Amino acid sequence: MVRSCRRPFISPSTLLKSLYFMDIFYIRRAALTVFLTAIASVTTAQAADVPLAIIGPHEYDLPVDFKPFNVLVQYGDGNAAGLSYNSLGQRKPEGGSHTWAGMTKYVHFRSFDAIPHVGFAFEVIQTESYVLAHGTNYGGLGGTISGPAVWFKPNKNSTFGIQTFLQTPSGTRESLATHYWSNLSSFMFDYEWKHFSFDGDVGAIVSMTKHLDGQHSYKPGTTFHSNLRFSWKAHRVVEPFLAFDWQNTAATRDRTVQNWIDNSSSREVAMGGGVMFTLTKSISLTTRYSHSVEGRNTPETNAYYMKFVYLW
Repeated sequence: MVRSCRRPFISPSTLLKSLYFMDIFYIRRAALTVFLTAIASVTTAQAADVPLAIIGPHEYDLPVDFKPFNVLVQYGDGNAAGLSYNSLGQRKPEGGSHTWAGMTKYVHFRSFDAIPHVGFAFEVIQTESYVLAHGTNYGGLGGTISGPAVWFKPNKNSTFGIQTFLQTPSGTRESLATHYWSNLSSFMFDYEWKHFSFDGDVGAIVSMTKHLDGQHSYKPGTTFHSNLRFSWKAHRVVEPFLAFDWQNTAATRDRTVQNWIDNSSSREVAMGGGVMFTLTKSISLTTRYSHSVEGRNTPETNAYYMKFVYLW
């Protein structure tokens, strides 16, 4: 990983070598959330996962002053939510579901001579999901998410930046489309020690009002979230880490009758652990398991995560 603000025009081979020996993916910012269909139901808060829960170690350990390069990321998430939290924060054997979510992400990274020591990226992400609940199952493509990110390095060991994305209301199935636009924005930070790494983000998801012919109009509540990762650089190939994820979503408002929807606000805290594998100088694989420790009006997180990254 890049340890300092380097001069412009680092060669691709030098960058790849650095990535290999320093656990490549500062470049792998998970600029998105497994928030595929969170708040997709406007009558209850059905967030089946915490926004940006997909991120791993070195997610925001980003370079500056580099030649342009590209990254392809495939995320996977399986959540067996057999239980759910009610409005009192009690876990009940109801309201759960099994979901499998994926995101295919392309990212283009570049820097500019006119703006030294600052990195830029633009991402395009396609979401996919499959749901098994209440004796029915369905799957398909959800909204497309795209947007920029920009960052700088306050010192040679740290990174700080901001990312903002727009999610479309579309979907290949009615149940997978949100029918409203959303903005996902967050601050991101990273600090690197010799043997440890600390990554995190703090952000919010703001949604537009949902309008459908012949139905009431609904305004989903704003979601605030934070995601933290603390890893141990045990080996250049194997890096175990701990994960903490939190989200809090405000209630949904029925704009037609100007009422708040009962029990539509939610919150959740989830914790877990995983391992990042740096397989080659341009390929890495990250796996993790997380489970809810507290929640309200949401299915529990009982999820396995996978992340595959290829750099060229």
